[in-house]
This record gives sequence, C-alpha cells and structure tokens, in this order.
Amino acid sequence: MRMVIKLGGTLLDDAASRRRLAGEIASGAERHQIVVVHGGGKQMTRYLAERGIESRFVNGLRVTTPEILDAVLKIFAGTVNTELVASLRAHGANPVGLTGVDAGLVDAELLCPDLGHVGRPVGSNPALLNTLVHDGFLPVVACVAGDRAGNIYNVNGDRMAVECAAAFEAEKLVFLTDVEGVRDADGKVARWLTPDNARELIRSGVATGGMQAKLEAALVGLEKMRQKRGEIRICAGFYDGIMSKIEYAEGPGTGISING
Repeated sequence: MRMVIKLGGTLLDDAASRRRLAGEIASGAERHQIVVVHGGGKQMTRYLAERGIESRFVNGLRVTTPEILDAVLKIFAGTVNTELVASLRAHGANPVGLTGVDAGLVDAELLCPDLGHVGRPVGSNPALLNTLVHDGFLPVVACVAGDRAGNIYNVNGDRMAVECAAAFEAEKLVFLTDVEGVRDADGKVARWLTPDNARELIRSGVATGGMQAKLEAALVGLEKMRQKRGEIRICAGFYDGIMSKIEYAEGPGTGISING
C-alpha cells in the first residue's frame, strides 16, 4: 500500500510522543511505501514568541513576513524535520529529510499578498518520492514549497500532504492530529463521512477552525486522488499502536471517502 502520513506539530513537540510515532512509522514502512509530511506550528509560535515576534493569523494561516519565512526554514525545514528524521533513523528506518523545494516536489504560488510568503500548492512532481521509496528510503517532507523562479513559500501542512498524496498516487492519506476525529452535530466522532457530509459540517458551522481546514483539505484530496477506493482518515496520533490500526479500513477516527 502507498500511504501518506501527515503529522501535526503538536505530536512532534514532545520527545516521547515523537519517538513513539517514529517507531510505529518505521515499522509500518517495512510493510508499506510511506511518505511523511509534517507541520510544526506550535514550535514556530514558541520560537517567534521567544524573540518577541507576534504571530498573526488570517483564516488560520500565519502571516509570513520575510523575517518569519526565515524562521519557517529554521524550524520546519530545520529543527522539526531533523529531529523527526533522527528519531526515525533510531528505529531502523532510512529517512530522508526534504522540503517541497527539493527537485520541485511541491510547487506553489502566492496565495494572497496580504499574507506575505504564504503559498497555495499548484502541483507536485513525484519523481523524487518514487525514487526514494523504490530504493527503500522514507521521505520526510516539511511544509515548505517553492517555484521555478526561486521563491519560497510557507504552505499549510494539510494541503502539502494532499498534494504529495495525489502525485504519489497514495491509496490512503492519514492526518494524525491531537483530536480523536471529526465530531458530528451531536458531538460524537463520525466513523465515516462522504464529501457531502463533510461539506454540510462546514456549512452548518459544526466543523470550524483547524477541523474545518482539515475537512477542506480532505475534500481537495479526494478530488485530486481521483480514486473511488481512495480513503482519507483523520484520527488521533497519541494512541499507542495507531499505525497498525490505520492500516485497516475500520481504523480509528473518521474516514472520508467517495462512498462514505
């Protein structure tokens, strides 16, 4: 199975959590072709606060000035990526740290001038991912993208994962996060959603903030993956054994597919 795992920065901020997930992903990579995409928003906010730089958000996206873009490279492509790669290697994997800039893995364009250096993914070249997984390596991609003109963009990690999954022709895209799944109007975790279900949760205001962003990314992902059997899953990454559980259709959290 080809699988893309998106790791939220909260799960990677704690060393014990990072080591546990690294062990499970390394084990999963022995059975499947896996690509890891990660964020690091919590680490970024802390880094900026320690330097007296205010974090400003518009519709959940961090306004990225040239100063903050420099921090994005230091934290996302630097500290967070390297710590995760080191943890995976400690568990026997052959991880390779990357950004979307490498070999045009993910290209982006300016999303909105008011947001600064924030990009919208517009395409992905899977050649590097295919080469790496074919030779037994585990790609670990930070959510930084670029373009042929040499521009660098801060990209939403969920959208980055969607772009990688589509180009990589993944059969499963999993968002591992710090919540148990998508909650319905009754506050219960929904086991399965169709695209129409997901849109209704957004339209009715049940899904807001970060979960709205994940559902919107999932809807884009289903369209881009174009596989009637393709599945996207949103679930908690803080449970022991989560990787072995998400390998199965009736895994934890919320599954989103064309047929629900």
